[in-house]
Amino acid sequence: MEYRELGKTGLRVSKLGFGASSLGGVFHSFDENRGIDAVFTAVDEGINFIDVSPYYGYYKAETVLGKALKDIPHDKFILSTKVGRYGEDGHNSWDYSAERVTRSVYESMERLHLDYVDILYVHDIEFADLNQIANETLPALHRLKEEGVVKHVGCTDLQLENLKWIIEHTEPGTVECLLNFCHYCLCDDKLVDFLDFFEKNGVGVSNASPFSMGLLTERGVPDWHPAPKPLVRVCEEAAQYCKEKGYPIEKLAMQFSVSNPRIASTIFSTTRPENLKKNLAYIEEPIDWDLVAKVREIIGDQQRVSWANT
Repeated sequence: MEYRELGKTGLRVSKLGFGASSLGGVFHSFDENRGIDAVFTAVDEGINFIDVSPYYGYYKAETVLGKALKDIPHDKFILSTKVGRYGEDGHNSWDYSAERVTRSVYESMERLHLDYVDILYVHDIEFADLNQIANETLPALHRLKEEGVVKHVGCTDLQLENLKWIIEHTEPGTVECLLNFCHYCLCDDKLVDFLDFFEKNGVGVSNASPFSMGLLTERGVPDWHPAPKPLVRVCEEAAQYCKEKGYPIEKLAMQFSVSNPRIASTIFSTTRPENLKKNLAYIEEPIDWDLVAKVREIIGDQQRVSWANT
């Protein structure tokens, strides 16, 4: 496994990270015991970066992940969780106030069986008043950092412009790292346009959703996927082309998403140990860049077509 520096945090994270969103049953039902085994498998295979959130499964993902982490020494993994986005009684909710995010961290630590959090992200900042994030939320998290409860602080969002704005409107070092999703994959590499800025400001960058939430899979997108229909259609064509070539688009997508050394880690979520091992094997093989070019040709003018967060 290759490990990369995460900005100036001093952390070295595996180029493929384990996303625990699936442990919340976010995408489909799963066998909890197999999900816990997937966590053990990830750590055994050299993955040291694990990402979760209280929002995933409305606290379920943290609870299930905690059942695994209580049996894994903390020096074997780097854990990131989040604050600000939650869910109650099947409904989304948001609260970025200093009081709520502070309480949220302690609640997460209890579910995860941890006495500190390696990375604490403000979750999906596009749903918040960015001024509140800059002037209230992030200062609250840095107070927890001073107390040793949180080691490093960052933000997540789909919209790269929001992440840039927060860095520009806070003191240097306030945002130590960030997590962006669906913007470094075969159908959208917009993240590269922002790397110079993030690096100049010493911010570590991680990427999530190498399959663009199902667009880059043979199975195709779920009904709830927010992508425009023309983008869905060309991704289906690309998947079919790869299948005909005997090179699953999932393999190409995974290889592409971990290929840029300027991106510290790419977060991938599964509840199946065998699926984890399959994707780990993919990223150890050389990528077919000619096939990448052909897939991007098929995607054509739908390249970098995005959507609103949901």
